[in-house]
Amino acid sequence: MSDPVIAAKSPVPVEVEVGKAYFWCACGQSKKQPFCDGSHAGTDFQPVKWTADQSGRKFFCACKRTAGQPLCDGTHNGL
Repeated sequence: MSDPVIAAKSPVPVEVEVGKAYFWCACGQSKKQPFCDGSHAGTDFQPVKWTADQSGRKFFCACKRTAGQPLCDGTHNGL
């Protein structure tokens, strides 16, 4: 499998709602970052489903290299 496209080198802050499912873009090609818009079609990538355990601000990875998918772990600092 190839490496995903780096959509940005900083996380995307999102206000999430408890119990709501979010589908994080893993390929980096989505025009609706950090979420999936179906741009992965024809690739080996699939979106990552994540459900908020509480409401509030979360920082979603945009470099697509985080070990804590879908949330940012600071990996972008080394790119």
